[in-house]
Amino acid sequence: MEKAPNYKRIYEDMLNLHYPHKLTECRPVLDKARLSIFDIHLLNTIIFGKKNKENQVFNQKLRSYNEEDIREVLRYQRQYNLNNTQTALHFKLSRNSIASWRKKYPILK
Repeated sequence: MEKAPNYKRIYEDMLNLHYPHKLTECRPVLDKARLSIFDIHLLNTIIFGKKNKENQVFNQKLRSYNEEDIREVLRYQRQYNLNNTQTALHFKLSRNSIASWRKKYPILK
């Protein structure tokens, strides 16, 4: 079994203790059964606001994706008929990452 932090509990505690005024904004995301990496980044943006360019670049290097998140990116690409470059720009990823994911995780029609 994969060990991962319980982000739902972490964010609920943080909102209850420090940001109760933002709880209603975050409730639709927190009500999901499982939080994807994209939900986590959305919560970060809602709670802390946009970061400056330097922090964004640094944080981008530290992201990691599990198989379910990768398949979500690839489904989004297929649904909206995007090429690798457009998908990479949308999700702030490398084009090479998208290309290698497409080879490794083929999405069935």
